[in-house]
Amino acid sequence: MNILVCVKQVPDTTEIRIDPVTNTLIRAGVPSIVNPFDAYALEMSLRLKEAVGGTVIVLSMGPEQAKNALKECLAIGADKAYLCSDRAFGGSDTLATSYILSRAIKALEAANGTFDVIFCGKQAIDGDTAQVGPEIAEHLHIPQVTYAVETSLCENSIRVKREVEDGFELVSVSCPCLITVTKPKFDPRYPTIRSRMAANRAEIPVLTSADLDIALSYAGLKGSPTKVSKTFTPSLKQGGIRISEETGIGCAKELVRLLTERKII
Repeated sequence: MNILVCVKQVPDTTEIRIDPVTNTLIRAGVPSIVNPFDAYALEMSLRLKEAVGGTVIVLSMGPEQAKNALKECLAIGADKAYLCSDRAFGGSDTLATSYILSRAIKALEAANGTFDVIFCGKQAIDGDTAQVGPEIAEHLHIPQVTYAVETSLCENSIRVKREVEDGFELVSVSCPCLITVTKPKFDPRYPTIRSRMAANRAEIPVLTSADLDIALSYAGLKGSPTKVSKTFTPSLKQGGIRISEETGIGCAKELVRLLTERKII
């Protein structure tokens, strides 16, 4: 089975900073990690590979430092890794990002064969849009299943257990397909020292706009129909008034007095 996993390197949520001029994330000097939901997607792909055989390729889009996230994926068990990186891609919103990744997937399929299944995390913790995975499926004109917690191969289709509001449902989707992954019952595996050392030595091919059949008018800030109009740090509001009386009736009377005093009631 030929499997692709789209991953994103995201800033540690406790260290996020935003450029007030461009309204984009400042990545320099900020600790970065593999997006947690993408790590679940990688683990699910590796389990599927172990069950039926095949190859797992990881793909990311981002600056040069995103290679660190890809090497982490190689250390965990991915077979190959590729990075989409070009200054023309900077500032892409979800639509532009999904377009670029879809073109990169087409380029990888030309070299590696059609992917039977593409895994994505349900969303990235920096943007929380949950849009890129489904948009990739639309660009590629393949079926999609979202919020997966478990997958298995059933003849020429993938059986997916997906999370819904009131529990779970089982669906079957034909290949090729795209599946987005939420938090399953299992955790991502840890790399070994040997696999980490091998991953650190790995060369990550970089795909630029020159390598892909891309219309640059659909990439980067120019190709992004959505823009961040304003960013700000919310001001801290003063805490409320604590009512401390010996009885519930006493608290109620004091509350009525305060509300009446402020002419709220």
